[in-house]
Amino acid sequence: MSKGYLAFVLHAHLPYVRHKAEEFYIEERWLFEALNETYIPLLQILEKLRDEEVPYRLTMSFSPTLISMLNDQLLRTKFQQYLETSLKLAQKEIIRTKDAPDFQPLAKMYYERLQTNYATYVDKYSQDILKGFKLLQELGNLEIITSSATHSYLPLFSLKPEIVQAQLAAGIRTYENVFNQKPPGIWLPECGFFPELDVFLAKEDLGYFFVETHGLLFANPRPRYGTYVPIRCPGGAAAFARDHESSVQVWSSTEGYPGDPWYREFYRDIGYDLDLEYIKDFIHPDGIRLDTGFKYYRITGEGNDKKLYLRERALEKAHYHAKDFLYKKRQQLTYLTNQMEEDPIIVAPYDAELFGHWWFEGPEWLEHVIRQAAAQGITLITPSEYLAEHENLQPSTPCASSWGNGGYNSVWLDKTNNWIYKDLYQTGEKMINLANIFTNPTSVEKRALNQAAREILLSQSSDWAFIMKTGTMVDYAKRRTLEHLERFRKIYDSVLQHQIDEIWLKRMEKTDNIFPDIDYRIFASNSK
Repeated sequence: MSKGYLAFVLHAHLPYVRHKAEEFYIEERWLFEALNETYIPLLQILEKLRDEEVPYRLTMSFSPTLISMLNDQLLRTKFQQYLETSLKLAQKEIIRTKDAPDFQPLAKMYYERLQTNYATYVDKYSQDILKGFKLLQELGNLEIITSSATHSYLPLFSLKPEIVQAQLAAGIRTYENVFNQKPPGIWLPECGFFPELDVFLAKEDLGYFFVETHGLLFANPRPRYGTYVPIRCPGGAAAFARDHESSVQVWSSTEGYPGDPWYREFYRDIGYDLDLEYIKDFIHPDGIRLDTGFKYYRITGEGNDKKLYLRERALEKAHYHAKDFLYKKRQQLTYLTNQMEEDPIIVAPYDAELFGHWWFEGPEWLEHVIRQAAAQGITLITPSEYLAEHENLQPSTPCASSWGNGGYNSVWLDKTNNWIYKDLYQTGEKMINLANIFTNPTSVEKRALNQAAREILLSQSSDWAFIMKTGTMVDYAKRRTLEHLERFRKIYDSVLQHQIDEIWLKRMEKTDNIFPDIDYRIFASNSK
């Protein structure tokens, strides 16, 4: 009988959102909320499991934009201030709820969590939590992989190979600077794949990637074992597929665990519920209400008709759901191992932000899964480990696919966002021409060309098209796209006319300071 494996993959990504110290942008809170509710709690749980010698192997990707924000001193300072402000609100909430015995334990819980997160972030890691994840990789608990530079949806740039190669090269360089090794694999943004992309990955020595379920099911030739064994692409990289059953159990809005009525309600927050005079110092300076993270209700009823959140009952449910998840995985693996000659692997990939941010109890659920898997003898494995044991994979090529709604390109290319691609292609061609022409630039020209590369990469982020499609913060997404394109055009004209405005250039280098050691020649046609 063959032996089965379970592989968890957590994809950590946020778009690059960084503004001046004196500016308050709601979008920066995407990072602060993810740090407070997802990244720090996940790190704490993984460290606890390590300290208690619970065996586990997990795979995590950190997108280069997220890495850049986590390493940025301005954003580090802003996040520490965010924690300090949240602690003040927690103290205020403890006083407000002193005569509300049902609510005060929750206010105290938030205060204690914030204190713990502050101690982890400031005292233990001196604002650099990537050190903690890096150590877990060095100890063998984590396998950390990369993504493309600005999470660009690569299938829509397949006609310009230089753009694809630049996105990959800048992403890999960012990874290497932090983790001091080459990434073993890559998370393709949105699981977006097009035939021949594997050739680009092979040139960068990336051993594996992930595709959506149908990307493997409809591969050519059809894989003998469906999604339960990776395939070997012509370029040499291995393709793993998302397991549909594992996805439904956790992701589904109707069947997934996070929708259980005992879990905390994400969409009910005191930032909207309490009087403006009380909450004004903890929301937008202009009085715009927003989430504070203090949520006292669970997923029940319609609108504001919600029942009180009971933390202990929610944690009990997380424990039960972990048991249910592993019971179904064990059944699934038992069936597969009885039917297959090869060792099956169930790949369960999720956005990291699901755990803690969207699903408050998600980190505890994951902890229970890991503990119970170890106790039950279910082997958690990383893709690299699986490939080391299984070298002879079936040759095949995944079909064009993504994990977006509809399974292909429509999320990032429809009437809401298709206007951006003409400009993205035209400016991309101009960047390629600059990289081809300027083989021996002056020091100022090199700075300008490197900044042009940053701006063009930032304009290509998949997040802007996604936001336009979903209809949230649309004005911000449009503005970011147009700003980066306009900045690129100004640099392009100034370089060709030999009239570089060094004062303006220095300001842009401070504003869009992502990828500090970028080399614009990654866009050159002969760079590989």
